[in-house]
Amino acid sequence: MIDLEGLTSQVIDVAISAGRFLKEQRAAFDRTAVQEKGPHDYVSYVDRMSEQRLVSQLGALLPEAGFITEEKTTRQCDEEEYCWVVDPLDGTTNFIHDMAPYCVSIALRNREEILLGVVYEVCRAECFSAYKGGGAFLNGQPIHVSAIASMDQAQILLGFPYDSARFRPIILGAISQMYGAVGAERLLGSAAVELCYVAAGRAEGRIEGLLGPWDVAAGTLILSEAGGVTTDFHGGDTYLTGREVLASNGHIHEPLMQIVGRAIEGDISRS
Repeated sequence: MIDLEGLTSQVIDVAISAGRFLKEQRAAFDRTAVQEKGPHDYVSYVDRMSEQRLVSQLGALLPEAGFITEEKTTRQCDEEEYCWVVDPLDGTTNFIHDMAPYCVSIALRNREEILLGVVYEVCRAECFSAYKGGGAFLNGQPIHVSAIASMDQAQILLGFPYDSARFRPIILGAISQMYGAVGAERLLGSAAVELCYVAAGRAEGRIEGLLGPWDVAAGTLILSEAGGVTTDFHGGDTYLTGREVLASNGHIHEPLMQIVGRAIEGDISRS
């Protein structure tokens, strides 16, 4: 039996150390070394170096666990009972441009569920953490989703998937419905951080598609432990793949899902 509370504390230390490494690298970053994995989807030597450090340190904490990592610098999890799900630098485009936010995201899962999650946002030195059944925390203090239940007071965070051909109608439809009807719409550039912002009550919802499991594993557990809800666009439980992620404080989840549903169907009216 894993001591989740104790292991989470150790993972926090690993995440903070990785965040310090990212901050040091940003100070002397060579932008000419950036590569493009796909259209507007970037990776740098810092992503890979950060991942290698994390794999080494997390492997020492739980040697029997495998890895699911964004940059795939190590063998990916197959039949292991436990898997670390790691994004060594979420918000790479922000990092490249020296903009906030960007973060390290670490989760541990077994074959059924996410067991713990830690997200360290580098620019504000904020560490969000949770383990299953233990509540959610920011720098050691409990956090909870907001009580806002009205869409006209809600702040909604959006992500623009790289596959613009597929997602453009959905994104434009959702924006059209929400513009002027919700309190605010924002695009920050780091899915893991933004899920934690919903958990901390700084926003009420977050919508994006075409993510990876490393983008959402830690943040969705932290949000759940803070009282929030995450589903796919249709209210299902496939969100951990990252393909469709609709997260909220729970109070506005249904109307938010209706907006996305109408956008998928091509109906951009607000009715």
